[in-house]
Amino acid sequence: MARIKYYYDTETCKFEPVKTSTTDIIINFAGFMIFSLVISLGLVSLYINYFPSEKEAELAKENQQLLLKYNILNKEIAGVADMLKTLQERDDKVYRVVFEAEPIPLEIRNAGTGGTEKYRDLLDEKLKREELIISTVQRLDKLKKQMYIQTKSYDELFEKAKEKAQMLASIPAIQPISNQDLTLFASGFGMRMHPIYKVLKMHTGCDFTAPHGTPVYATGDGVVISAESVGGYGNQVEIDHGFGYITKYAHLSAFSVKKGQKVKRGQKIGAVGSSGVSVSPHLHYEVMHNGNKVDPVNYFFNDLTPAQYEKLLEIAKQDRQSMGGGY
Repeated sequence: MARIKYYYDTETCKFEPVKTSTTDIIINFAGFMIFSLVISLGLVSLYINYFPSEKEAELAKENQQLLLKYNILNKEIAGVADMLKTLQERDDKVYRVVFEAEPIPLEIRNAGTGGTEKYRDLLDEKLKREELIISTVQRLDKLKKQMYIQTKSYDELFEKAKEKAQMLASIPAIQPISNQDLTLFASGFGMRMHPIYKVLKMHTGCDFTAPHGTPVYATGDGVVISAESVGGYGNQVEIDHGFGYITKYAHLSAFSVKKGQKVKRGQKIGAVGSSGVSVSPHLHYEVMHNGNKVDPVNYFFNDLTPAQYEKLLEIAKQDRQSMGGGY
């Protein structure tokens, strides 16, 4: 039986029993229920946070694994980007310099991918961290474009390399006769005494003394543009090597090639003689680049050691009389 509660009534000076109204009962009950609900929610929240369900535990573990894999992927993307940057720098500062190609402009190398809106259709509305996904896809897209640009650069360099190889084979780069001991070099390029007129005149080539019939060789790949007798030069062969280079071989005794024939460096094209204006058997050799006659000695670098080349340069500086006409 519930205890009866009393209160002291100051008017009657007596203890009167406390009368509980229906409203008080309802208010007390509602307060109790609210308090109980708050406590229950707190307990449920604590349980959910510290005691997840089996499915929630699996999802949390899967999220951790995905985050770990994303971090690994992010590091791999960064590594690929660094490697590509190294290739780009080597391309611009080494390869394109060697093959005389213009560097690729920075704005092209950067390969812009545009704004993020183009990637919105890749996302599911339920996916979280969409900015993380978009940024990763953007980086991959940019890398793909940069790699494509780099492959096109290598294609261009490959063509340049083929052209460079052809140019290196075509440039007149050896002596026109066998002269390893350098004893056959007679007169160099520059002002020299004319053998007939005995006055200083510009000698536009260099002379090699050699016995009659000594083989004369093409100094680079090219096409014979003339093989005929021309005034003071006598019997001469001219070869167009391309890339602005033409060589002339004069005072020959015989031809081994004809006009229009393709020749290779080191191929015999004729024989030493004394045709035209000449005081003795010798070869007069000229190099022309872009229409200007240049010093042939500057091109004797393929068949000589550095020491031999230095020695030949010293010989070429000596003031020796030329051996024939056709200046």
